[in-house]
Amino acid sequence: MSAIDPQALAATGPRPRRTASRGNGRATLGAGLVLIGLVVLAAVVSLWWTPFDPEGVFSDSILRPPGSEHLLGTDSFGRDVFSSILRGAQISLLVGTVAVGIAAVLGVPFGIVAGMNPGRRDQFMMRGNDISLAFPALLLAIIFGAIFGAGTVTAMVALGIGTAPAFALIARSGTMQIMSREFVQAARASGKSGVFIGVRHILPNISGMLIVQASVSFGIAVLAEAALSYLGLGTPPPTPSWGRMLQDAQGYLFIEPLLIVWPGIAIAIAVLGFNLLGDGLRDRFDPKMQVKR
Repeated sequence: MSAIDPQALAATGPRPRRTASRGNGRATLGAGLVLIGLVVLAAVVSLWWTPFDPEGVFSDSILRPPGSEHLLGTDSFGRDVFSSILRGAQISLLVGTVAVGIAAVLGVPFGIVAGMNPGRRDQFMMRGNDISLAFPALLLAIIFGAIFGAGTVTAMVALGIGTAPAFALIARSGTMQIMSREFVQAARASGKSGVFIGVRHILPNISGMLIVQASVSFGIAVLAEAALSYLGLGTPPPTPSWGRMLQDAQGYLFIEPLLIVWPGIAIAIAVLGFNLLGDGLRDRFDPKMQVKR
């Protein structure tokens, strides 16, 4: 019996799983980008063109079924559903972008500072962060809406503050891993300031983790905005919003059920797209995920 070459066995063993994992990760990433591209395309197109005015009321076109004139039909106010879907993509992307931006600006520096200062300061800061995690972003947005009044700005700020603790946790975890690296120790030994080390060494090395978190948080923000608008605490009328379209359509569920289907599909596409993007980016930035699969 001939001896088995360990190097040949090692070379042939893991590769199929890594290749399959990379293929799955690329497919997930590609699917997420396609779905997000559809939402972005709808938002960009609606900046210059919509088939009808999505904020107008047309009493002679109430509850028309889908057809050649109105591709997805009209709602109880005679508004073209397709035009409202296109314009609603603007609000969803705006809320997601601003909310994630606020969360990153608040959470990332907080987490980096906590990770760079292990001990009592770190424990104190993270206990406060844990208390903040006890308040879900949607609940915080409802509270803000009750106190400051419903609106898009209120929803964006509340969702950003509510999502910031998750960014803080990710940033702290990544910072604690990077702080043990040789190049960080060398920078500290040479007298570099904490700000320099954080900006020059830590932030670039944890950017992949933060991008993944941003993608997931974006999908959460889109879903939360739709929920707030459905409850009447988000984007006020007459500005089209997917959540408000669901609220307006619920009274006509048994008369024209497609009025609920179209905004529901739009929300599902946006949320699924950002979740798939987050999964694909996680596989791309974390080699351990490829080996485990």
